[in-house]
Amino acid sequence: MPLQTARFTVAHEPWAEPLARPAMGTAIDRHERISLTNRYVEQRGVPVIPVSGELHYSRVPRAEWSERLRLMRSGGVTVVASYLIWNHHQPTPDAPSFEGDLDVAAFVREAAAAGLDVVLRVGPWIHGETRNGGFPDWVQQAPVAHRTDDPAYLALVEPWFAAIGAQVADLCGPTSNVIAVQLDNELYDQPDHLVTLKRLARRHGIVAPIYTATAWGGAELPDGEVLPLYGGYGDGFWVDADHAWDTTFREHFFFSHTWDDPGIGADLRAHPGIGRRPETPRLPSASFPAATCELGGGMATAYHRRPLLSGADVAAVAHNKIGNGSGWQGYYMYAGGTNPRPALQESHATGYPNDLPEFDYDFHAPIGAAGRLGAGHAPLRRQHAFLSAFGDRLAPMPSTLPAHHPTDVDDVSTLRWALRSDGASGWLFITWQQPHVPLDTVTDVQFEVGLPDASAEPLVLPHAPVDVAPGTIAHWPLHLELGGVHLDWATASPLTVLHAADDAADAADAAVPTLVLVAESGIPVELATSAELLGAFAAEPASDAADLGSAVTSPAPGILVVEAPRPLRVELAQGDGRLSVLVLPAASADDVWVLEASGDRRLVLSADPVFEDADGWIAARAAARPDVREYLPLLGRFEPLVVAAEAPDGGRFPVAVGEPAPGTEPPAGFGDRHGRASAPSRDDVARFGIAYPLALPASSGGRRTLEIDWAGDVARLEIDGEVVADRFWDGTTWTVGLDALGGPDGVRNDARVVLRIVPLRPDAVVRLPEAAAARRALVDGPLIALDEVAVTDAGLWREQP
Repeated sequence: MPLQTARFTVAHEPWAEPLARPAMGTAIDRHERISLTNRYVEQRGVPVIPVSGELHYSRVPRAEWSERLRLMRSGGVTVVASYLIWNHHQPTPDAPSFEGDLDVAAFVREAAAAGLDVVLRVGPWIHGETRNGGFPDWVQQAPVAHRTDDPAYLALVEPWFAAIGAQVADLCGPTSNVIAVQLDNELYDQPDHLVTLKRLARRHGIVAPIYTATAWGGAELPDGEVLPLYGGYGDGFWVDADHAWDTTFREHFFFSHTWDDPGIGADLRAHPGIGRRPETPRLPSASFPAATCELGGGMATAYHRRPLLSGADVAAVAHNKIGNGSGWQGYYMYAGGTNPRPALQESHATGYPNDLPEFDYDFHAPIGAAGRLGAGHAPLRRQHAFLSAFGDRLAPMPSTLPAHHPTDVDDVSTLRWALRSDGASGWLFITWQQPHVPLDTVTDVQFEVGLPDASAEPLVLPHAPVDVAPGTIAHWPLHLELGGVHLDWATASPLTVLHAADDAADAADAAVPTLVLVAESGIPVELATSAELLGAFAAEPASDAADLGSAVTSPAPGILVVEAPRPLRVELAQGDGRLSVLVLPAASADDVWVLEASGDRRLVLSADPVFEDADGWIAARAAARPDVREYLPLLGRFEPLVVAAEAPDGGRFPVAVGEPAPGTEPPAGFGDRHGRASAPSRDDVARFGIAYPLALPASSGGRRTLEIDWAGDVARLEIDGEVVADRFWDGTTWTVGLDALGGPDGVRNDARVVLRIVPLRPDAVVRLPEAAAARRALVDGPLIALDEVAVTDAGLWREQP
């Protein structure tokens, strides 16, 4: 049943403490661009909200770094973070390798070329679902007190830091794109050791204006020495298979001023089971802004528990952190990858409570292990475009929670919303989305927002009450002024602001900014303004700019209601001010891209992935000619972009599957550790798996990905008898990047390729996503199916000058 509600009210609450600047990055390790206050990050003295995304260079083929990083940048990420996984570089006590996919200096340079700053997460212990937390076996087995100031342990760490410094010291410093260094990871009770690690890093030239450490789990951190970092995942693999949706996951779908999450990493330590915790001060530290490094861009899959989050789930957690007052949005993972060698993963065999895939680290991330976009990319990049365009206004604004907000994580009736404001203007955040437990539509919603520095009377919006449906993720402007035109409020989410080219023939037209709004599904677009409506025009490709004034109505003075089933441009004037408002329908939202790595902000619509190449031109990775349209502010409409392909003969091709070779019927389980089911070993897969020979089509010169729709328990891909990839079934398509397998030129045309699938027994103790569990329930015996196998050969299409 729909939920009936009263008017929702909130009044701005100013900062309780004055603005201050910590010594780190200000008096010590100064940087020409980046500095900190206790409320926000500054770039060249301007408040910003950085967006960092995790990509592990040693889990991604070097040949694909550039495109992967540019896809991150086109998704609105401004900083790439990466673990330096010691075990990848130095499996034996011999000198560490920095060759090929391990060339961290080349990675930092490649990031700079893509327009990205860098966070080096140097550890030395990093977790990252790696064996020994990233320690090489010879370090793990050393008779030392690990992760302490034990001199014997530091004698192992210092040469590793010295080796890192030899690679990156010349790339660090006051003009560098290395803007932060993380010390260790999930270290809870050794604050002095973090100071020691910082001293060692700086001694070897690993220098940045910001040093960080993870703060979740009540970690003790050295005061003033590190920026505390937090996280938030909507679900996780690290709880038991029969455990319900944990409170520590559920909390992130609510607006809150509680930043700590005791659940992250809790599988490796004891933590209390708790209900929703009382609110804390707005900022978790008196010295630093609220910052995150591990908002879940997706979730990894363990054998016993295989969570799957939708794009809306991922976006809801991130959106709530912005509404909560985030000064730095950081994602883990943003781009998935593949372990470079066998047996590098955390596993029962190496003492962990979870069995992870041997190779697969796709993470269902916004950019998957094969470079294909995941469900979270589109909704997140809209948030990031908003932060880029409006971060200078938003970053200094504190978060205010309404007095009437949800009582606990079981409250599915109270609307979830928050305010960020400076007392004169602000943003109203709404997030009505969560997995697993359904939400009903909230009806007759209207907000009353007190902004005392703007008016004695509160704002009331919308003009007519609206219904907020599940899936709504919105941020609405309050008292926004652009181009000399004032909007009291709007009931659509600002995406970005566009300006015409500097060399436009008509200087007056060039000076008119374009505010781009994205409509919310099911919520009418209302603009509250005293500005004059000059007209409404179609913004479709090659439109004749006919006046569509009937698409805009005014039910009351100062209220404009915009009907925009397709892109619509609304022209406003107020005195000498002019503003163009481009309204994009909710149906177009997932095709929207805001590209600005080259310095010129460009708005395009494309269902295929796009990014800016090294020359600043738009490029698209697609199997067929992509439909890319760019909005041209001077014309006031989208126009097709002319593109040409390097390899135009791509496509999606079926893969011939040979006669399967049956295996022995599998047992109900393959052992367990601490009550969690163990994954089948390599020998188990060879014995119980059904082998399907695959005949791959020849490459046409594009980037090839193998797409496998299947059902079962565990699958492994073999090339000429060698296991090169694996996956635990969760109901999603398994996508494998073929160019990274079988040698430097990818899989040979004559290679013997075999897919081996272990059937899933009905009594196997594994937890599946809802859709996969439903399919499993339809089968009485072991579940196994190979529904479709195909290869997509995608060329690179480039904008033509």
